[in-house]
Amino acid sequence: MHSKALLSAVLLALLAACGGGGGSSSTPPPTDTGTPLGPGESAYTDTLAYSTAANASLSSAADGAAITKHTITVGGKSLAYTATAGHLIATAQGTAAPEASMFYVAYTLDGADAATRPVTIFYNGGPGSASVWLHLGSFGPRRLVTGIPATTAATPFPLVDNADSLLDTSDLVFVDAVGTGLSEAIAPNRNQSFWGVDVDAGVMRDFVMRWLAVNQRAASPLFLYGESYGGPRTAVLARALQAAGVRLSGLVLQSPALNYNSNCGVTGQGSCGANLPSYAAVGSWHQLVTPAQPDLPAYMAQMRSFSDQTYAPAVAAYLGGAAVPGNLPPLLAGYTGIAASTWSSQFNLSIGDFQSQLLPGQITGLYDGRMTAALGSFLASEGDPSSTFLSSSFASRIVSYLQGELRYTNASTYVLLSNAINTWDFSHAGLALPDTVPDLAAVLGNDARLSIHVVSGYHDLVTPFHVTETDVARLASPDRVKVHLYTGGHMSYLDDGTRPVQKADLVAWYAQSLAARAAAATAEGPTAHALAATPRQASLRVGSLPADPQKPIPQAALQTPMRDPWVPPSKQK
Repeated sequence: MHSKALLSAVLLALLAACGGGGGSSSTPPPTDTGTPLGPGESAYTDTLAYSTAANASLSSAADGAAITKHTITVGGKSLAYTATAGHLIATAQGTAAPEASMFYVAYTLDGADAATRPVTIFYNGGPGSASVWLHLGSFGPRRLVTGIPATTAATPFPLVDNADSLLDTSDLVFVDAVGTGLSEAIAPNRNQSFWGVDVDAGVMRDFVMRWLAVNQRAASPLFLYGESYGGPRTAVLARALQAAGVRLSGLVLQSPALNYNSNCGVTGQGSCGANLPSYAAVGSWHQLVTPAQPDLPAYMAQMRSFSDQTYAPAVAAYLGGAAVPGNLPPLLAGYTGIAASTWSSQFNLSIGDFQSQLLPGQITGLYDGRMTAALGSFLASEGDPSSTFLSSSFASRIVSYLQGELRYTNASTYVLLSNAINTWDFSHAGLALPDTVPDLAAVLGNDARLSIHVVSGYHDLVTPFHVTETDVARLASPDRVKVHLYTGGHMSYLDDGTRPVQKADLVAWYAQSLAARAAAATAEGPTAHALAATPRQASLRVGSLPADPQKPIPQAALQTPMRDPWVPPSKQK
């Protein structure tokens, strides 16, 4: 069960796409769209060839981007904004040596005060996933209309103005990690050089810091928004930024896989007890639970309690050799729609077994359990209809959007999902698989004003919401770390009913975060609660927090100095 091949296969199946399936799309040969450019606009034809292969690297690279002007109406207000699409070189801290040419698209509000205007950095996860899912699905100024959970919409999905864009609240920067999209390492580095938990966070830190410097945005309130593996990336990246003297204003974790060791779908072993509420939510959606449960939040509160107090303890005993309690399979059948006989024989029911056995002759989605497909159909062919249904449209639309509207052209293949996961170094803080809850504890301990906004979908089977709640509970900081639950799956923002609600909650949280910063600045003075003035001088040290996923992290430990993981142990102070 611990073999590298099995681990890679499980991770690839459940987490790699990070909000959608794989796929890639080639940009057509550079052509002129014929649309006249206005004042301040410039098209960019990028002649470099990019690769996401593990050993690939660019011999040299330069910054370059297309700049276009647009307008959008959000909340009844017309917003004029600038889109910048291209590459920026991430440079190493201290030496300024070029590390990687990072592909990004930034949307900035015209005429805003750079000193007070927030900036949010978005990225998906995988590892190996481009940021296209968040970019064209969530809160950018343009989005794809998917119509989920139905699978009847014509493809490719239309690209429309996003009335729920966060552009009214923050400038938005969507960046592809090294070896995804059109991002590539620069020699002597290779893409593989940045395929690991710590090194990935290091190069992402260097991109963020360089973008802030080049665009003169060091004073702007800075937010990070990561999805799925982007959750652990955010935890480690936030620590790296703090260690480099960058102050953060808030973190958003969308369907995060914070602790790989607590997710039985990732490890292929251990208790799946915390998955039960998600199983019940999906069973309820398909009208298989008895009695029917019209109030989903109330039903999920009941299922959390049953999972924590009854089912999960029984699973722990079962894994230790105890028999299945005779009274539980009938209860579990009523709660989920899975037959009592299945619960009797597969008491620690895995995600894959739930997915394949819930509906006879059909398979349910992993990223969104509300979506289904008949066995033998095209949508079932890749094992997850909620991924297969989306992939081709995101792959084709990102290419046409970049070239047609944003005026960036390149002849390389834009890779939605690379093979980075196959050789990714998942080790972190002494564990073979990352547990980044202690990293979040360190981030919170280093900045008493920082808060974390966690988003989960009730119907997500890849990162089940109660697993996330259990992970976050270890922080024992309910006033600063809150989990917000929505109808939908891994990419809850794709649901047309959920997206406006999720956007409103984000706007309220941004306002609270910025108000806390303003109050702190007034009360403490302009420099009192700033982090270190120079890189690597912040009081951060690694290794002193407990990593036991069953135990809360003591509040006293949040104040313990932590070592910077990017400084060799021999040079750490």
